Amino acid sequence: MTARRAAPIAASVCLASFVCFWLAQRAAHVSMIDLLVYRAEGWTVRTGGDLYAMRATRAHLPTTYPPFAALLFTPLTLLATAPLRTLATLANLALLLALAHLSLRLTGRPSRPAVTLVAAALCVWCEPVWTTLRYGQVNLLLAVLVLWDLTRAAGRGGRWAGVGIGLAAGIKLTPALFAVFLAATGTARRPGGEARQAAVACAAFTGTAAVGALALPYDSWRYWTDMLFAADRVGHAEDAADQSLRGVLARLLHTGDPGLWWAATAAVVAALGLTVAVRARLYGPEPTAHAWGVLCCAATALLVSPVSWSHHWVWCVPMVLLLASEAALATGRRRAAWWAATATAGALFCSYALWRVPHVSQARLELHQSGGQMLLSAGYPAAGAAFLLLAAVRTPRPEPAELSDRRDGHRRLRGGTPLPRPASPRRGASSPCPRAPAGGSGT
Repeated sequence: MTARRAAPIAASVCLASFVCFWLAQRAAHVSMIDLLVYRAEGWTVRTGGDLYAMRATRAHLPTTYPPFAALLFTPLTLLATAPLRTLATLANLALLLALAHLSLRLTGRPSRPAVTLVAAALCVWCEPVWTTLRYGQVNLLLAVLVLWDLTRAAGRGGRWAGVGIGLAAGIKLTPALFAVFLAATGTARRPGGEARQAAVACAAFTGTAAVGALALPYDSWRYWTDMLFAADRVGHAEDAADQSLRGVLARLLHTGDPGLWWAATAAVVAALGLTVAVRARLYGPEPTAHAWGVLCCAATALLVSPVSWSHHWVWCVPMVLLLASEAALATGRRRAAWWAATATAGALFCSYALWRVPHVSQARLELHQSGGQMLLSAGYPAAGAAFLLLAAVRTPRPEPAELSDRRDGHRRLRGGTPLPRPASPRRGASSPCPRAPAGGSGT
């Protein structure tokens, strides 16, 4: 089938999937409760109220984002509830299409419209995306902002490359880890466009904090000196929907505050996860090395965040698409193994398994989970840890010549002309080392 004929068919499939999704959400009487909290935050800003004393909806939910986010939410106050919900759903579906497109671009494969449309048609049914639209969350927007930055080639992304990450971190702090990843990658190989992107991201994030401080000085002071460290404001740590290491430890230890156990575990996982991400980016097999580095950073951020609700895991979309891309590139038994990994990950994120355990928040039933219930409510962190382990295994150990070449950026002749790299059986014709490692192909 030609691309010209495939695109209209894929568009029809995507439209049908989105319509069915919309009808299913309406049949489920979704409240989009977080969207209403966002609007309440915007209204509090407009009326000069105390942002972090505000409680919204029947659930009495508080403000948890930085003041800059509340400033962005003020236009939501101009719409009534019904049209606001409709507009938010349409915007999130459009963002899902953008996320599918950027995810395919991240893998280094051509992002054909038909493939993007089919991917979005399937991914709309996975639990993190469903729940994001159910609550009216901003997760798809944040992922698109980050990938918009990271899918532009380092050094060719223009002077604004990094702004997307800075803005995303200004809305919700977790994406700030991508700036750390860029800085570490840029430091490991000089010169590197990643270091400049990290600097721009930090400047953009600082700008969002400055705008919040100028517009809302009292609220900014409260957030950066107090609210930032009050992780319990967003809900109980043991909640089954909390798919972070802290949530897993709370359920495992039967306590609402895992305390030092979580702090120590998160510090170790953050260090190991960033190390795996940087190594995968610098030394992983092409053409997917960049994608593995970026998504390892995403998995690390989700694991170590004090709270990672299930809808925060919309990063499962590029993760599953990356596994599918590896399957398409592989041959023989490896191809079957990669497809099995893709199917397993897809099935996990579409299983809604975490909702199959008792989860009445007021009763705090998760403090008394059985072993089987703990496994069901730890699926996403387990998938994130497995993703990091897979990235570490598939990344070959760099040889001394390669380390030197990567750190220097590239070798040059005396006149400044880049020296051509010799062909290598280990990575085709792009590796500076002419001999394959004794352990095998490294892929």
